[in-house]
Formats: sequence, structure tokens, C-alpha cells
Amino acid sequence: MALRLSSDCQKVTKRLPRPSKSGGMLESLIYMARNAVGRVNEMSEDIDWDSLTFSLTPTDTMYLTETSADDPWMPGSLRPYGPIPMSPAAGVINYGQGLFEGMKAFRTSKGRVVFFRPEENARRMQRGADRLKMPPVPESVFIDAVEQCVQANLKWLPPTGKGAMYVRPLLMGSGPILGVAPAPSYTFLVYVTPVGPYFKGGVNAIDLLISEEHHRAAPGGSGGVKAIGNYAPGMMPSKKAKAAGYAEVIYLDAETHSYVEEVGAANFFCVKDGVLYTPELTGTILPGITRNSVIELARHHGIKVVETKVEATFAMGADEAFCCGTAAVISPIGSITKGDVKATYGDGTPGPVTQKLYTQLVGIQNEEQEDIFGWLHEVPV
Repeated sequence: MALRLSSDCQKVTKRLPRPSKSGGMLESLIYMARNAVGRVNEMSEDIDWDSLTFSLTPTDTMYLTETSADDPWMPGSLRPYGPIPMSPAAGVINYGQGLFEGMKAFRTSKGRVVFFRPEENARRMQRGADRLKMPPVPESVFIDAVEQCVQANLKWLPPTGKGAMYVRPLLMGSGPILGVAPAPSYTFLVYVTPVGPYFKGGVNAIDLLISEEHHRAAPGGSGGVKAIGNYAPGMMPSKKAKAAGYAEVIYLDAETHSYVEEVGAANFFCVKDGVLYTPELTGTILPGITRNSVIELARHHGIKVVETKVEATFAMGADEAFCCGTAAVISPIGSITKGDVKATYGDGTPGPVTQKLYTQLVGIQNEEQEDIFGWLHEVPV
């Protein structure tokens, strides 16, 4: 239920001081409850929404809850955004026992605030928790946490069509452990930030470089879950590719070095003779929620979809190509370079299939297209 206050009362809430660093949880909760009042329809005046990029803008509030390895998760609480205390022997710091999710909240054309398929993020985190031997966060706790965090930071949610609020849930082994073993206790937290497009070109086509030296994941590893350790090894090849003028790298499989797996942290698609191809999930590729949505959208619109091993040579001979993910949404690919060979797609604008899928997906997220799949989850405000 939306809150309504007089303008005088709203002015009072804005003047409330932040809790002191030495203040307890009760002080933090009182601060959060009072400071949230009257901000339902307020937007930050400090942000140029048209200049948003995919970068961190610290917001007001985050959510946190903790549990031991043997106890069930209980609902957590909101607190001011900022550092959290952690042992230097924490499992996540020493052994990478951690997962994260990426999701977005949108202001739609109908004036609602919505998530896009948040239940799928909750379930993917549960699968990842099982792989990394952490207690899975119940879906109900996960959904409540992301809802509360968005509600408390509404003024940071961009206007319709100007961007989105990126929501970052984190699950980590925060308890101290010396031997290589699961941590004794865990932290689940959520923070948010307003974001613009992931790639600087927006929906303009991007140029990619196939990495012939590095691989993202190997069979039997953790490539199929959103483990934090999957991402640091990609920073060096990505930085080198960007320095050479490319937007990102394409990783091939670690066994034969011939099949496309992922584009940096996004899933890959290509179109050949009207058929949509994407690498099949073999355990080394993250099962993207946007990937799954693109497949469902394409099939609904009569486009044949083939999930298979996609050879790099086949991809470079395709008619169109694009990558997708929560951050990237759908980004058309203008060219792929492998060694001395460069394959170019179209004239730098999205191909017809790419454009159709982008329009449909963004249209559903903004409620400009009918949500026939029931993907949108309204955030009560």
C-alpha cells in the first residue's frame, strides 16, 4: 500500500540524521523506517538519467540476514548501505565460497514497479548454493529481500525508458574457516543501484574477439552456477580485448577449442537461414534467465530454436548474432574476429530477428507488450 504524507511531514523525514557508526540495529531500523516514509513517488535529483551507464551508484539502503550452517534462514532487516564487518578468515575471502545474482526492477509504462522473473533468480541461487555447499536461501526469503530493498530505494529507480534498478543479491560463507571446508556461518545480502546500458553502444552492434588463449569454464567445474570465482579470471582477457577496440571476448570450450560458449558474462545466439542457434547447456555455460526468455519468445513467434554445440566457424558464417543477459538485455553483434579472420554482420544495426526479439523482450519488461508468459512480478509500493 502506497504511503501518503503531507509535504511538511515529508520535509521532516528528509532531515532525519543517519544512525551513528556505533548505533545498534534498533537505531538503524528506526532510521530506515522513518527515512522511507513519503518517498514512494520521489526520484533522486542528483542523477542525470540520460547519462546512466552500467556502473555503481551507491544508494541508501541494503538488506542483510545471517545464519549458521545448521540453522534455517530467517527474514533479515534493512540497514544503511555501507561496509559490513567480516573475519579475515571468512570462507568467501579465503576460498571463494560465494554466489551472486543479477536482476532488474523497472518502472513500467503503466506506472508499476516490477521485477522480471525473480523466482528464476531465487531458484538459480539455490542450485548454486547446493554446488558450493551453502544453505540455500528459501524463495520466500529471497523475494521478500529484493522487494524490501527496491521499496526502500525507490528514489533511485530510473523513470520508464531511462534505465533500470540493478539488484544484486549475494550469498557467501562469511564465517571463519582455516581448512578448505564449508564455512560455519553465512550471510545473504542485497543491494541496488540505478544503471543504464551494459555496453556503451546501447542497441548498436558490438565487435567481439574470440579468445584463443583463455577459457571461461571446464567440464566438472562451476561454470554452470553464478559463483563469484568464475568472474575474476575473465578480467584480464576482457581488458586486453577492450584495449584492442573490442567490446568483449567470446570464450570457446576448454576441450576442443572450437565451440562457442559465452560472450564474457552473457549468453550467445546466432541466426542462420531464419533459424536461431544457441550453445546447449553442458554444465560449463550459465543457464541465463534472459537466455531462457529469448528461447521462449522466439518459439512463441514461430522462430525455430536449436540448442546445440555451435562451432565458431558456423557462428562466423551466420546471418545475425547477438548476446544476452540481465545486464546486457539483448546486444546485437556487428563482428566477430578470430585470429586474422573477421566476420561482419549487416551494417552495424540489429538484424530483423535480433530486433524483433529485443522489441518483444523490452516491451514486456516495460509493459508496452502483453506479458503473455506471466514473467512480471509487481513490487508493492
